[in-house]
Amino acid sequence: MAFGPQPRRHTRAVTIGGVQVGGSAPVVVQSMTNTDTADVASTTKQVAELWRAGSELVRVTVNTPEAAAAVPRIVDKLAMMGLSVPIIGDFHYNGHQLLTGEPACAEALAKYRINPGNVGFGKKKDTQFATLIEFAIKYGKPVRIGANWGSLDQALAARLMDENHALAEPLDAAEVLREALIRSALDSAQRAVELGLPAERIVLSAKVSGVQELVAVYREMARRSDFALHLGLTEAGIGSKGIVASSAALGVLLQEGIGDTIRISLTPEPGQSRTTEVIVAQELLQTMGLRAFTPMVTACPGCGRTTSTFFQELAKKVQEHVRAKMPEWKITHPGAENLTLAVMGCVVNGPGESRHANIGISLPGTGEAPSAPVFEDGEKTVTLRGEHIADEFVALIDRYVEKRYGAAGPG
Repeated sequence: MAFGPQPRRHTRAVTIGGVQVGGSAPVVVQSMTNTDTADVASTTKQVAELWRAGSELVRVTVNTPEAAAAVPRIVDKLAMMGLSVPIIGDFHYNGHQLLTGEPACAEALAKYRINPGNVGFGKKKDTQFATLIEFAIKYGKPVRIGANWGSLDQALAARLMDENHALAEPLDAAEVLREALIRSALDSAQRAVELGLPAERIVLSAKVSGVQELVAVYREMARRSDFALHLGLTEAGIGSKGIVASSAALGVLLQEGIGDTIRISLTPEPGQSRTTEVIVAQELLQTMGLRAFTPMVTACPGCGRTTSTFFQELAKKVQEHVRAKMPEWKITHPGAENLTLAVMGCVVNGPGESRHANIGISLPGTGEAPSAPVFEDGEKTVTLRGEHIADEFVALIDRYVEKRYGAAGPG
């Protein structure tokens, strides 16, 4: 029996500001700012933070003339900082007016996000959608057509409900609404192609806030189209709830080979960095074996044998150290993101887990001898003792990275 994710679903490759999405490219991590885009300094700062944390695409809200006018300035400031960040403009209701009034915004953005549920209403919907697509064609930009459960095209939903009601065996209302969401995305994509936008410049999404509904919608989207798909559980929630719900839904789809970009839509806790959503997305992809971003730390949860908190403090220190070093290692020590580490708390599983890692340490549990053997690639290399175990172990990690992934190393 084969283990691991299924082969990636074949999709059209889309290039977004130099980043390839779909085709044979790995799954791409995306995030979104929560600053007022018109505040150039704050938005530039947050985009840079998200980029440095590992977000390969960053979306910003474009909702006012001031926000639209700010976009080129944000892109210029990022370039001055040496950051080539593809910026995606998120448009709702008035995107056609904003791009018409600020064509420099249309040119500066790497991609436009259009919500077919609120791009326009009544007779204006088609013309306003067409205006946005015409800008994308003029400036050679890709478009994400992103339907959303919370802003579903009501005219389409009502029509499908009426058609369903006339059936001899009507479907459940929830099934009809899922179909309306899928049709909203697919029909809009077809309309964009008819207007002249190449299919290779279209990404689709159809977001809901329920795990099972999201899985059902994307399975059907994948079955009925070959467009690149952006995954995300909308309004996932705060803290552990948002992380668990997003991981459950996206993990199922990614395991089935569905999804080309992902975003973890977390509600930030007070004082929490916006970069948490990037880290969670990376860790989801890495724990599933789809990509590697930073060395992964295996650490025991603790039990009655580990009454000291030292192993917890060391695990945190190691995780923070390697994540902080990764931007440098990515350039100077390529491959270091594949490093595996273990920080274990007692003799039960400590030596075994440490031997499985590239470099691991087995700390003494309650009542054990005050010594901590260190293992490198399965072999015991040294035993640490005393008050400076944490600093010494971090130094050993740096030495291992230099030896294995440095210019002279074998990796």
